[in-house]
Amino acid sequence: MRARQLILIGLIAFAAAVIGVLVGRYFVPAPPQPAAELHAVLHEQLSLDPEQERRLEALEASFAVRRRALELEMRAENARLADAIAAEHGNGPRVAAAVDASHRTMGQLQKETLAHIFAMRALLKPEQAAKFDAAVTRALTEEPR
Repeated sequence: MRARQLILIGLIAFAAAVIGVLVGRYFVPAPPQPAAELHAVLHEQLSLDPEQERRLEALEASFAVRRRALELEMRAENARLADAIAAEHGNGPRVAAAVDASHRTMGQLQKETLAHIFAMRALLKPEQAAKFDAAVTRALTEEPR
């Protein structure tokens, strides 16, 4: 009888946890991501002219392809890291090499993201650039919500 009660309590706790996650995902808005905030500033607050919009769309399309490639590489590196951990069961040479490879790709993504930000900024007029710069600074320095 005692085992049944424990199982029932466990199932109730699990169901409550699942319900809590679902409520949180559907009713509590996620905080905006820095990239989304920059995108909103560019498209909604800077009054870009048609030529700026055209050039911005081309930059964004090109960067989206490169970002996706780097994200896929990071996923592959995470799989290699998992394999290394499973093989070594500790912080051995394969694990260290996999971590280093992952960090190189993350660093490359960060560098390419910054290059993309500077390329977008280069499209802007001085008054637009000042607003964009403020949004970039905010995105990099605001505390997560």
